[in-house]
Amino acid sequence: HLELTKEISDKWADRRHNEAELTIYGKVKTVKQLAEYLRDQGIKTYVPQLPKYPGCTFIPYIYSHEEMNAIFRACDRLKMRCRNVYSCLLIMPCLLRLLYGTGIRIGEALSLKNKDVNISGRCLTLIDTKNGKDRLVPMSDSLTAVCQDYLEHRDKLPVNELNRENGPFLVSLNGGVCNYAAVHRWFRMVLEIAGIPFTGNRKGPRIHDIRNTFACHSFLKLSDEGVDLYCSWPYLSIYLGHQSLESTEHYIRLTSQLYPELLRETDGLYVDILPDIPPKK
Repeated sequence: HLELTKEISDKWADRRHNEAELTIYGKVKTVKQLAEYLRDQGIKTYVPQLPKYPGCTFIPYIYSHEEMNAIFRACDRLKMRCRNVYSCLLIMPCLLRLLYGTGIRIGEALSLKNKDVNISGRCLTLIDTKNGKDRLVPMSDSLTAVCQDYLEHRDKLPVNELNRENGPFLVSLNGGVCNYAAVHRWFRMVLEIAGIPFTGNRKGPRIHDIRNTFACHSFLKLSDEGVDLYCSWPYLSIYLGHQSLESTEHYIRLTSQLYPELLRETDGLYVDILPDIPPKK
């Protein structure tokens, strides 16, 4: 049988280009678990020492309310520079408002099918999401109106069967699925028009930071209503599709750091956490 040696273990854990400390930690942890299993089976093996947990040093970018409004204005001003049937320009005003108005992940938004968007019921159905869960996500009246406006424009495209149940809700100009890379390119343009500097090198601002912003702005809105953040914590955790409360706690800490006044203790429960979505101009 093959022996797991120190040489093999160290080679597996070697840092590759641009790998973060947390990634290295995860690799060593994985090989350590394998080694312990082999040892328990009576197989001679080298068990590596787990390095000190590096923690997560990445701090997400939280857009201000003014920046979000600037983003919405910017995406409404986008124009095509050349004819491209694969362009995702059409979806940008709806997509960015959808991300901010619901806090769903960009992958969840781009995976939405027509049958998943219930305009009359004002909710989204997310199937088999990141943590293997299905969930319903309510939409505010203003966001529902944005989705309805998008559909009216989308359905004017000269494409057959745009309304089929299993067809994509957010489409390119030829009716195809929009991919993240194409959306990211348009988002970079949105940031430029909005006057928000793009740092890059994993420091953003990123599209995913709109989800982080949704969580922080929701906590801020709850606090303004006089609600104890820890009372609403489990509700927002379920709403965001988190696997555990610890994942949502990160947002509470982040929001409290950005807005120290949120640390005050209050009572009650306020479930209307959806921020209003400015209409498309």
